[in-house]
Amino acid sequence: MPEGPELHLASQFVNEACGALVFGGCVEKSSVSRNPEVPFESSAYRISASARGKELRLILSPLPGAQPPQEPLALVFRFGMSGSFQLVPREELPRHAHLRFYTAPPGPQLALCFVDVRRFGHWDLGGKWQPGRGPCVLQEYEQFRENVLRNLADKAFDRPICEALLDQRFFNGIGNYLRAEILYRLKIPPFEKARSVLEALQQRRPSLKLTLSQKIKAKLQNPDLLELCHSVPKEVVQLGGKGYGSESGEEDFAAFRAWLRCYGMPGMSSLQDRHGRTIWFQGHIPPLPCVPGSQLVEVAQGQGSFADVDSDMGEVLEASWGRSYIDLDGDLPERTATQRPEGPSLQQDPEVPTVPKKGRRKGRQAASGHRRPRKVKADTPSLDPEGTSAS
Repeated sequence: MPEGPELHLASQFVNEACGALVFGGCVEKSSVSRNPEVPFESSAYRISASARGKELRLILSPLPGAQPPQEPLALVFRFGMSGSFQLVPREELPRHAHLRFYTAPPGPQLALCFVDVRRFGHWDLGGKWQPGRGPCVLQEYEQFRENVLRNLADKAFDRPICEALLDQRFFNGIGNYLRAEILYRLKIPPFEKARSVLEALQQRRPSLKLTLSQKIKAKLQNPDLLELCHSVPKEVVQLGGKGYGSESGEEDFAAFRAWLRCYGMPGMSSLQDRHGRTIWFQGHIPPLPCVPGSQLVEVAQGQGSFADVDSDMGEVLEASWGRSYIDLDGDLPERTATQRPEGPSLQQDPEVPTVPKKGRRKGRQAASGHRRPRKVKADTPSLDPEGTSAS
């Protein structure tokens, strides 16, 4: 799914492709989209874009003398699982173009389209970034780093580092493939407690004896986790194209695929976190406890092959990790009324659909007194340009 680099690349694409174009008329929404109508009409306006974390802002700016008189309008997009922008001839609209901006005559008419095959994307009027999202890992690095280290007492850092990295209150722009690549480079076990990983960075201070150039060289040679949260997304941006996504051309995607070291790669292992997102890592099942309430769903090892967790494996894992750490039946602990969130949580990125919980399995329990784990189909992320896997 699109992450911080893809949103940044999309904003670059809009600015470069539309910078010399004049748009005109109404903004058109598809009939199937549940997003709000865009009440904007102008005989001549320009479009510009900027990105922050996992959000993109479009600004529609009427030109002097345009009719009817209209104030600039801003929209903020979140791309969900498959959102992107495309510029196409008006008569060749993509099937899933859910918001369309048309160029003004004369000349062949073009359409800037927000294309979203899976329809998890969203846009809001007004142009305000979503409240609660932290500083952007790409463009606001110093504020991002300070925000994380200042808030290590937050309960978000009680969780495994692989889950904490998806919390957009602190890691705005980091998603599934980025967390895998960052942890892999530092050889950090994905289920290590986040606070244990990050606390050491509070005391990390460069030696006063080093010159500025030596300090920079030391940072480049030995980056910490927060520095990689900034530099790894920058590498994706520098690849060009559109980064990761089903809409990328073969050449764009080939460069991204060659860049990957861990995510979906042969020989890597994977299992699912408690939100149903697949985490990729190097090594076997870690002898470390997962966060309470997590559900181990599957393990993939060696050449990308998957093995369903059967009852015997489930009992082995329970004996190793303990019942309090793995809910083999998949039921999360009940929340009290005061614990239930009232709105969308940024701890799990809100554009990511939560894996639905199934009802309790009926029938007698195993002799050990445990319920047998459900078998789940492998959820391998597609590296094919046509794929739309959410992992």
